[in-house]
Amino acid sequence: MDRLDTMSAFVAVAELQGFAPAARKLGISPSAVTRLVATLEQRLGTRLLQRTTRSVALTDTGARYLERVRRILADLEEADASAAAEHVTPSGRLVVSAPVGFGRRYVAPLLSDYLRRYPQVTGELRLSDLMINLVEDGVDCAVRIGHLSDSSLVARQLGAMRRIVVASPDYLAARGVPATPAEIAAHDIVHFGQTGAPVEWRFVLDGRDVRVPCVPRLVSNVADVAILDAERGGGFARVLAYQAADAIAAGRLQIVLADYEVPPLPITMVYPTARLLSAKVRAFIDLAVETADWQFGGNVKGSSA
Repeated sequence: MDRLDTMSAFVAVAELQGFAPAARKLGISPSAVTRLVATLEQRLGTRLLQRTTRSVALTDTGARYLERVRRILADLEEADASAAAEHVTPSGRLVVSAPVGFGRRYVAPLLSDYLRRYPQVTGELRLSDLMINLVEDGVDCAVRIGHLSDSSLVARQLGAMRRIVVASPDYLAARGVPATPAEIAAHDIVHFGQTGAPVEWRFVLDGRDVRVPCVPRLVSNVADVAILDAERGGGFARVLAYQAADAIAAGRLQIVLADYEVPPLPITMVYPTARLLSAKVRAFIDLAVETADWQFGGNVKGSSA
């Protein structure tokens, strides 16, 4: 028998001073209540109730035990009510993960608006370009750019992101604008990506993938470094659209080979499960769907840093 069932039966009998009224309150038979209380007394090795044909009274031990058990059951009810309320009203701590640059520009303002809307929630934004395990790292949801490999996660697409090739107007004036992807190989290249690995830039030509080998003059795993060098005439850089949006809007960079770009990458919000999703996570996702303008699949938009 469940330990809490035996405790609940004992409290009902003590408060109602009888097995029959306790049975009516609990919705079980009087004999079942008798068995529950007997099981509790047997486990404790002491008598909690004095029974006569007409009344039921607490022993001294039973009176002390009743006080403690009432607190335990009240705490349990409070815990259940709190958990149920969190499923209805956003509250508690929300941990969100996002890539560094995108998170700083777009996810941080979203989280700030969310916390203003839901004052019972505290937030934590973890910015990292590394792929993390949401469950192991205690993260409620994450913003990711790219195709997902973890099929165990639930994903909600919120936008799309172009991968673009850019160069400065001065560089293009001096070296010319490439007409086809193959011409890129003859130009200076600033590569944003993994260091120490062969560099190939992927394009789409006549509906098929084309990979152009490149020999970079500068390689960095930080997009801002590649963009800054391209602005200063260092050559062509291939970055995500949002990363170069400010420089493009200001005229410091221009997009080339737009007709040969690969399909945009999805921008998704991922979380471990959709079953019994907490109110705080559900509300954050709903706010992102409602307000986030994360469509970078068409024209590149400028943004403030």
